[in-house]
Amino acid sequence: MNTNAEAGPGALDTVKLVAAVAVLLSGIVAYYWFADASIVWRVLGMVAGLAAGLAIAFQSAQGRQVWEFIQGSQVEIRKVVWPGRQETLNTTLMVFAFAVVLAIFFFLVDLALLEITQFLTGQGG
Repeated sequence: MNTNAEAGPGALDTVKLVAAVAVLLSGIVAYYWFADASIVWRVLGMVAGLAAGLAIAFQSAQGRQVWEFIQGSQVEIRKVVWPGRQETLNTTLMVFAFAVVLAIFFFLVDLALLEITQFLTGQGG
């Protein structure tokens, strides 16, 4: 038997998402429409439009799924074992050294190709 939860997002969820986008866009349009107003009020209006749009969007089935994903991601981030200061420093120094070595290598390759091209075309000094 097919229940409403298995059927996926309904028409009301689509209306909610369209309304959320409309509210978000109205905040952006208002920011430019009221160009004469103080920048503080314009930014506050745009942030309010963003907040209202997100609040409406999170009321839909897709919004709830996104919110559950965000919460699950936070749980997974807590499980990560972050490198210590010394490991981070060593890795950074290795990346920097490798970048310097590659820069020198590509400089020498470029210089060799320049010399070869000048020799073959006869345009060198």
